[in-house]
Amino acid sequence: MSWPASPPTERRPGRWWLVAIVLLLAAAVTFALGLAGQRSLPGPVDTAGKPGGAPGVRTVARSVPLTLSIPAIGLSVSLTELGLNANDTVQVPADFQEPGWYEYGPSPGQLGSSVILGHVDSYQGPAVFFRLRTLQPGDRVNVTLADGVITHFVVRQVAMYLKANFPTVQVYGTHGYSALQLVTCGGVFDSQTGHYLSNVVVYTSLVSTS
Repeated sequence: MSWPASPPTERRPGRWWLVAIVLLLAAAVTFALGLAGQRSLPGPVDTAGKPGGAPGVRTVARSVPLTLSIPAIGLSVSLTELGLNANDTVQVPADFQEPGWYEYGPSPGQLGSSVILGHVDSYQGPAVFFRLRTLQPGDRVNVTLADGVITHFVVRQVAMYLKANFPTVQVYGTHGYSALQLVTCGGVFDSQTGHYLSNVVVYTSLVSTS
C-alpha cells in the first residue's frame, strides 16, 4: 500500500493501518519542523570541532545491512531492503516484525544519514518497533553489515513529530557525519481517520566499528 508524496503515515489493516513512511529524495523536499516530546544529548563533535561521530571514528565502505540490534529494548532482528514505489514514496516493510533499510540512502556507517523504517503495530498487536519510543539518549544501536563489519551507534535524540510537519531533510539529509535514523509511527491513534497523528524518530550517530 502506498501514498503520494507526503510525510510518513501509518495505517492498519481493517481498523488498524499499515505503515506508510516518508517520501524520499530529501534534497528535493523541505518540511517545517514540528517537534514535540524531544529527549536528546548534546550533538556529537569530531576532532575538528564540527558535528560528527565520536572523535577518531572512521566511516566504513558501503555494504548491505543484515541485522539490527538494540539491547535496551531486547531487539535483535534481520533487515530487509526498501526501495521506492512508482509514485516515489518509500516502500513499506512487508513483514510487521522485520524493519527495512532504505537502500537508496547510505548504508549504516557511511557518511550521511542511513534510515531504517519499521511498523509499530498491527491488528495482531505490537510490531517490531513498538518499543522504539522508549529509547533514551545513550542507548546503543548495532548494525551488522554483509561484509562482516559491525557498526555501533549511540542514541542522541528521540523525537516525535506531527505528520504534517515531518522533517524529511533532517531525517534523510547529510549533516557531515555518519548517522542512523530509525522511524516508526506513534503518538495518538485517531480512530476516525485510521491514522496515527505523529511519527517517532530516533536519531543516532556512529561511535565505533568492529
